[in-house]
Amino acid sequence: MNRTTLSLIAGATALAAVTGFAALTAPEATGTDTAKAAAELPVERTSLLCPAPSTSDLAETSYSSFTPVTKGADGDGSAELRPAGEEQAGGEAKGEKADKPVLEPKEPGTPVTGDVSGADSPALVGTAEGKFAPGWTVQQTTEVDVGTGRGLQGVNCSAPDTDFWFPGASTAADRTDYVHLTNPDDSAAVVDLELYGKDGALESTAGEGITVQPHSSEPVLLSTLTADKQTNVTVHVNVRSGRVGAAVQALDEKLGGDWLSATTDPASSLVLPGIPKDATEVRLIAFTPGDADADLKVRLASPSGSITPAGNETLHVKAGMTTAVDLGDVTRGEAGSLVLTPTDQSVPVVAAVRVVRGEGAKQETAFIPATSPVGTRATVADNTEKDSTLALTAPTGTAKVKVTASAGSDGGTAVSKTYTIKSGTTQDVEAPVPTGVKGAYALTVETVSGAPVYASRTLARTANGLPAFTVQTLPDDRGMVSVPEADEDLAVLQK
Repeated sequence: MNRTTLSLIAGATALAAVTGFAALTAPEATGTDTAKAAAELPVERTSLLCPAPSTSDLAETSYSSFTPVTKGADGDGSAELRPAGEEQAGGEAKGEKADKPVLEPKEPGTPVTGDVSGADSPALVGTAEGKFAPGWTVQQTTEVDVGTGRGLQGVNCSAPDTDFWFPGASTAADRTDYVHLTNPDDSAAVVDLELYGKDGALESTAGEGITVQPHSSEPVLLSTLTADKQTNVTVHVNVRSGRVGAAVQALDEKLGGDWLSATTDPASSLVLPGIPKDATEVRLIAFTPGDADADLKVRLASPSGSITPAGNETLHVKAGMTTAVDLGDVTRGEAGSLVLTPTDQSVPVVAAVRVVRGEGAKQETAFIPATSPVGTRATVADNTEKDSTLALTAPTGTAKVKVTASAGSDGGTAVSKTYTIKSGTTQDVEAPVPTGVKGAYALTVETVSGAPVYASRTLARTANGLPAFTVQTLPDDRGMVSVPEADEDLAVLQK
């Protein structure tokens, strides 16, 4: 392999990691010449963005960072998470020396934690290079004792991108929803925010051409973008120039609150995994961005198999309009995942569910967006021995997965366990716990064989009798990139 080829591979790998794309797909090898097939190499650089955690002075926020050990990853590297606006690696921000990073991982395979408190906690910008880049994940978890949005709020810090969908937001009077936009780059980003309600696009001009300054974060209160107060709204974040990280913080006066992460890209079939078994209310919110209506079959993948929710066998989603349906306590005391498939014509759709646990004044809310499969590997951080539940679902066929519990942030030894998930079912598995664990640990799910698997983790804690909880999905960590070999490099990269 010559120097030019090596340079092109490095460029392709860096491009995939920095832009957030998982792979550059090379043409399949044909005939007997398989030497030119794409090689799978670890990404060399990854960026993650964490939104400002809370507006409450009583908020306590913890961060947990983890990189799984990846074969073939560079032996060197570094990772750190800093407040937006500060330059990297001890540089200067606003003429002053940058503060110590909130997180600075020491070694792949071992989590590291940090914390902040109060309403002035900033958004964070993170970069991982070399051996820390493949599969790097950061969990942000906030506890708020009282007030609007009280409870547990959790979000996986996300890679910058240019297009995001958030079904499940609201502009209603009892909701305070912000879309947080974080720009990690040296130039300003320009963003359009589009809102869609039950009758179509909500009239708004304030959402057009929002400028997010370099290395900064901008929280936008959705109710300031339109005079129309609607309970169920779909938010589309469209970046005209640059890149941003985006997440919606949904805060309810009576039902607590949580982060609503972006859904997977619009698709005709969707999976929303891991509805807690003790959910008392489940609301499905769906939206189709195309010009045609969507008709979807609604199925619940339960521990015993796929069932149809009584009275909600299908869902009709009008083009350009947000549709919501209340499914009640659809899981009926068992683990469950919603599976949406087209009844006839395939129409791209986005969807999320709002989940409520508890009764009366002791209720809390979380959101589960439609997500992509675990794929090769997916990881979620900030697990504890008694508070974490891992849900795995295989809607289209039986699958085998390996789950690894990492060492703890303060000690312990990693442990792995293999599970078989039967076709059409969801299982709340008894995930392994690190031997002698101290502190928080990560759970990594790897597909061993069989059909695609979807996963989520529920983190639950009780505070003053409140069943506080948050749910994070586990899509593929995109830690590997397909890089073309030899003389195919230039041809692929020029296309």
